[in-house]
Amino acid sequence: MPVVDGIAATRNLLADTAIRSRVLMLTTFDGDSHVYDAVRAGASGFLLKTVSPGQLAEAVRTVAAGEAILDPVITRRLLADFTRRLPPGQVLPADFAALSERELDTARYIAEGLSNAEIAARMYISETTVKAHVTAVLQKLGVRDRVQVIVRCYESGFVQPGRADRPDSHGGA
Repeated sequence: MPVVDGIAATRNLLADTAIRSRVLMLTTFDGDSHVYDAVRAGASGFLLKTVSPGQLAEAVRTVAAGEAILDPVITRRLLADFTRRLPPGQVLPADFAALSERELDTARYIAEGLSNAEIAARMYISETTVKAHVTAVLQKLGVRDRVQVIVRCYESGFVQPGRADRPDSHGGA
């Protein structure tokens, strides 16, 4: 869109209370920030342009009926992210309280044994950013290497033995 992007257009369209409409975003951008920004702007749905014509038609009907819809690729990623978070009522171990959300995710992925390249792919960030997160995790936990991060994750209960947080470990979901 040459003048305004889809998120700004959504925000502008839905700001006009005289217009009763719903927005279904159709885009090639599937990054988490685009999804969150679209939902914050008021979009009722978010699909990637790889969706089939039949799925698109069904999504239009779903949004028109007042429901919400997300592309299955995005839904899987959001569910994987959700399952990595602490369950309601569970307290973050004191050792980990100083870590940001992204650093907590990095620590979880280190505990899974992922490389920087694999972490970058899972978090949709560059390897350089992963390296910065790893450095921050090491410093904030007061450890000297990734092995110590893994030990700290398991000893503190931050990561549970036998519980794989990878989306592909839950029956392909």
